[in-house]
Amino acid sequence: MENKKAVVSLGHEALGYTTLEQMEAVKLTAKALADLAEAGYQLNITHSNGPQVSMIHKAMTELRRIYIDYTPAPMSVCSAMSQGYVGYDLQNSLKSELTSRGISTPVCTILTQVVVDPYDEAFYSPTKVIGRYMSKEDADNEIKKGNFVKEVPGKGYLRIVAAPAPLEIVELDTIKTLSDAGQIVIACGGGGIPVIQQKHVLKGASAVIEKDAIAGKLASDLCADKLIILTSVPCVYTNFEKEDQAPIEKMDVATCEKYIEENQFGETNMLPKIEAAISFLKTNPQGSVLITSIAKVSDALKGKAGTLITA
Repeated sequence: MENKKAVVSLGHEALGYTTLEQMEAVKLTAKALADLAEAGYQLNITHSNGPQVSMIHKAMTELRRIYIDYTPAPMSVCSAMSQGYVGYDLQNSLKSELTSRGISTPVCTILTQVVVDPYDEAFYSPTKVIGRYMSKEDADNEIKKGNFVKEVPGKGYLRIVAAPAPLEIVELDTIKTLSDAGQIVIACGGGGIPVIQQKHVLKGASAVIEKDAIAGKLASDLCADKLIILTSVPCVYTNFEKEDQAPIEKMDVATCEKYIEENQFGETNMLPKIEAAISFLKTNPQGSVLITSIAKVSDALKGKAGTLITA
């Protein structure tokens, strides 16, 4: 039987928050991904990078502070570094897990650029926190450079960047070619490296892309059979973290939109996942979306856990 094409989106829980946490976390993540491969899914994997890119940004900023001969690394470069760093750990752990199960499928990581609109409204109202806490003097210097900062009372100042919508995956043809050849592809890590098209040149943008948004777009562009979003909860809930919290086993796009109107989904956690599901299913109505946790993947594939969303 021909494998079903799936895009898998990995959240922070799949990677941890520090170098050592990531090395351990990807071992468990690799087991869940290998379960999906054994279940007949041709995997295309994307992942978050919030803690990783923030760590890299902090390190590069401090390097500049200590050694003045170095220039600060742009956000696009930090994103590229995080893709390589996470991809390295993830592909090695997954390859090892597959090999231990007698599966010889190749695993590769693609540095992926994603075109964004320079006039996206997100650039005028940045929301994504990045980097270290700064002094008032450092914050003023960031503002002079045209960057945005926010004050956290009692802690200092943080830089904030935009999260524009993804328009085009630059390396899509490469991803398709490798996926169609039967390889497991890790791509669009951290939402992709945000770039702006200037004639024939791609210029890095000072931004990050929501990883759930790029997962939905990648699934649409690959005409995937399934979008699988692995997060920190076993399923989607109504009235989340309230006394009458209730799990949602199944819903369609219309129900998703109804719940959005009721503000059932957290703006910074579950809402982007539901919006990605809607976007994918409106483009590929024959597909389906599964939202669950890494620990519940096997049960979710049997219909015993998770939330299944259809058109």
